[in-house]
Amino acid sequence: MQRAERHDVPTEAAMLDLGSSLATRLHGDELVVLEGELGAGKTTFARGVLRGLGYCGHVKSPTYTLIEPYELADGTVYHLDLYRIVDPQELDFIGFTELLGERAIKLIEWPERAGARLPRPDAVIRIAPNGTGRIVDTVFQRD
Repeated sequence: MQRAERHDVPTEAAMLDLGSSLATRLHGDELVVLEGELGAGKTTFARGVLRGLGYCGHVKSPTYTLIEPYELADGTVYHLDLYRIVDPQELDFIGFTELLGERAIKLIEWPERAGARLPRPDAVIRIAPNGTGRIVDTVFQRD
């Protein structure tokens, strides 16, 4: 069942809250893709998801490391940023296929850089500028 929602997100705090509220819908083995232009708020949204899952430490952008793993009491979250991927074959060097097969929550920024290597996501989060805030469209493929 597909369900779409639109959210007006006026501030960074509201983006964190929205991410945290999404976390309540995750069960531990989802692929969530985060779409939006550079600086749209994808990492802030991911930070909110991690907070909602109970992570209290520092959440940094994985732009340079490509993958940031977070071990939580209930499982693992992988936050990936594929911005620097030029060719989807580069994903072989980071164990992308194996990571996708793990029972974990996968939050992926710049999913289009994975090309056909990315399976159908469980949720798509699209973030677009709206004045000084953002419009966030969420599409849940399953709930």
